Amino acid sequence: MAHFYISAAHKSSGKTSVSLALCAAFRKRGIQVRPYKKGPDYIDPLWLAQASGSTCYNLDFYTMEPEEIDRMFSAGMRDKDLGVIEGNKGLYDGLDIEGTNSNAALAKRLGSPVVLVLDTQGMTRGVAPLILGYQAFDPALRIAGVILNKVGGSRHEGKLRKVIEHYTDIPVLGAVQRDPAMHISERHLGLVPSNEVSRSQRQIEQMGERVASQVDLDALWEIACSAPEPAPCEPLQPAVSVAEPVRIAFARDSAFGFYYSSDLEALENAGAVLVPFSPLADDQMPPADGLFLGGGFPETHMDALAGNTRMGESIRRFILNDGPVYAECGGLMYLCRRLTWKGKQVRMLGVVPADVMMHERPRGRGYVQLEETDHHPWPGGREIAAHEFHYSALENIAPEVDFAYRVKRGFGIDGQHDGIRFRNLLAGYAHLRDTSRNHWASRFVRFVREIKAC
Repeated sequence: MAHFYISAAHKSSGKTSVSLALCAAFRKRGIQVRPYKKGPDYIDPLWLAQASGSTCYNLDFYTMEPEEIDRMFSAGMRDKDLGVIEGNKGLYDGLDIEGTNSNAALAKRLGSPVVLVLDTQGMTRGVAPLILGYQAFDPALRIAGVILNKVGGSRHEGKLRKVIEHYTDIPVLGAVQRDPAMHISERHLGLVPSNEVSRSQRQIEQMGERVASQVDLDALWEIACSAPEPAPCEPLQPAVSVAEPVRIAFARDSAFGFYYSSDLEALENAGAVLVPFSPLADDQMPPADGLFLGGGFPETHMDALAGNTRMGESIRRFILNDGPVYAECGGLMYLCRRLTWKGKQVRMLGVVPADVMMHERPRGRGYVQLEETDHHPWPGGREIAAHEFHYSALENIAPEVDFAYRVKRGFGIDGQHDGIRFRNLLAGYAHLRDTSRNHWASRFVRFVREIKAC
């Protein structure tokens, strides 16, 4: 299982750009690449999947059992030549002082050789103590090489290489020059998703070409092949449903694109036929037994969403006719009465009795811990580990609403509750992840099937 782990000293070092460019470069060589992303993230996996031509899977200690991480990694590598794992934040950053859920912990668990992407802007001799410190901090971790990023030219590169060669034993695998072609636009939730960038494929190709000419891919391939064979583990055994399939429509366009690939697979394994549609471009919701409205950026498309009244009416009618619906974050915002952003207000669907206000700073960000209440329409999880990331907050919430969750960690809707229940709708800010700790997909499919049978 040839693979390597891309990490950095700190966030915003350019590791996502380098990771997806490496995926594209190896893919162009005819190598089948499987990308992985550490931690909760929707946007980076969209770019990584497009660059590699393969589904990207998330590996996350908070929502997954360690053995489940092993199985997902092994299963994903079964038909691939190379695994590229992109870390989050810095190499040693984590939730606790021991770093039990850090990139370093994941790399050691998987036996991954680590390649550090170093932001070298304004740095020369100081790169040596940085590398030496990262090596010494955890001698059990194998840092196999570094890629110098955002290098200011050949003279700057030469100085960095001499310093590293003189003071350390770490090989320099490449030096990526500062280049507008390596920059992906950002906004309030991070990178702009690839499904919103019209030239994303061409941009990925250009990034791959830049990195292929500045990074020693042969040396990187040797490092990947040096990864030890993983310990034997049981393969993933999805519980494929033998019951009658149900059709679940799910919103997928530039406004709604936040879905974990493994969750969509879990819905299918539970007996769902997934039917994608666009609330932006389609006239109405497709015929379906259930509806899944994922997260995304309704605020950047609010005029188009508000203007597509036929679509809005079809979704509203489905909910008022007791259709089973699950909505996360952006989906929740779409279902509220009004959305206000940058001084402009538009009408949304008006099913959830609340208004949405966008703020300049995050209102909820990070991991959450939820406890189900008796109002949950498809119970069974009780204690749920999830995550949230939203700049919006609900205002003017009707006092009679029922909440499906008590928030034990995080913010949710009001700091204490999340998951508004209305008829057969569940809509909240938390992003769930279907894992052995929380098989929400099979519970939702079962609920859809029960409502269909009524």
